[in-house]
Amino acid sequence: MAAEDERGARLTVGAPDLLTLHESIAGMFATQGDWQRAYQHLRSALDIARAGSLRDTLTSSYNRRYLDQRLPSLPSGRGLALALIDLDRFKHVNDTYGHLLGDRVLCRVADLLQEDLPADGFCARYGGEEFVLVLPGLDAAGAIRLADATRVRVARHPWSELQPGLRVTISVGLAYASADTEAAQRQLLRADNLLYAAKRAGRNRVAYHDRETARVITHSE
Repeated sequence: MAAEDERGARLTVGAPDLLTLHESIAGMFATQGDWQRAYQHLRSALDIARAGSLRDTLTSSYNRRYLDQRLPSLPSGRGLALALIDLDRFKHVNDTYGHLLGDRVLCRVADLLQEDLPADGFCARYGGEEFVLVLPGLDAAGAIRLADATRVRVARHPWSELQPGLRVTISVGLAYASADTEAAQRQLLRADNLLYAAKRAGRNRVAYHDRETARVITHSE
């Protein structure tokens, strides 16, 4: 547990520290008149700053800006699944245990969501307690299996080790499209509608379209 928290700390503070280091070294070389080495460190600082602008500052997952940039540039010729994920009753977690613990829950969930993603797949924090999994290269059945395995992974995580009595689950709206058949933003809107279907069905579920009908995977816990 401590190792996981330490890893999260390295992700969130490591890049800004490195940015400051490169800026300081660039300033030192500039005062010495070594403009080439100063320029090299300024370029490194710029690269770090650019990468940091695409990461969520709390969870270190990608952010909405990265999602908006990547969706149009995903390779064509393959299927694409988008899973919109919401933490169930997260306001209750904040109200009961406090926002500091709520932040730790968000970080832990982000880590769990990023396990076992396909090649070129990624997780982005969409806003608040919502995340998006971008899953290219899977067929519809594979996307459903992955989404439900993710839901189960979160539900079965030992949350009581973080706080006695704590339980966390997620609801998932999964929208799948074969290659080049639907704009990604419209597909994301479908995932949002399916997420509400999962919530209405009782939460801790994955909702997806089967032909013309929305079907819901019920949880097994």
